[in-house]
Amino acid sequence: MKKIILFFMLLLSVAGIDAQSLKVAPSFTMNTPDGKSVVLADYVKGHKAVLIDFWASWCVPCRKEGKNVKAIYADYHNKGFEVLSVSMDNDAAKWKKAIEEEAYPWAQVSDLKAFKSPICKQYSIMTVPCLYLVDENLNVIAINLRGEALRNKIAEICK
Repeated sequence: MKKIILFFMLLLSVAGIDAQSLKVAPSFTMNTPDGKSVVLADYVKGHKAVLIDFWASWCVPCRKEGKNVKAIYADYHNKGFEVLSVSMDNDAAKWKKAIEEEAYPWAQVSDLKAFKSPICKQYSIMTVPCLYLVDENLNVIAINLRGEALRNKIAEICK
């Protein structure tokens, strides 16, 4: 059992190193629940900061952090903050139901391939929630800020 725990800790630490080394977020194209294509490189234009929120409908910590992100969004959206949520779901009905339940006001996209999505490799995603804060040129500002740390960084950027 100890070996298994150590293995997973090592695996997560290696994933963290890869994620931390990402300086420019790769653009991608995914569809909204109604089939509209969203291109990340286009979506970020004109915003001071965009949070790419990798989440899943079944992920309790994701849904909890989503409430925090919603509060920050309400305070800073008009000052240049935007969010794009990328679902790691593979069940469209559950994904759509979670979006409705949480009443997220920003764009939601997914390829419904869960952790088999090519985006997981591009962004070194091993688990959710995984949050990337980028500028309008896709430069990575911060990775995995949550709670007050995320709020403080958004406040600093969106003065």
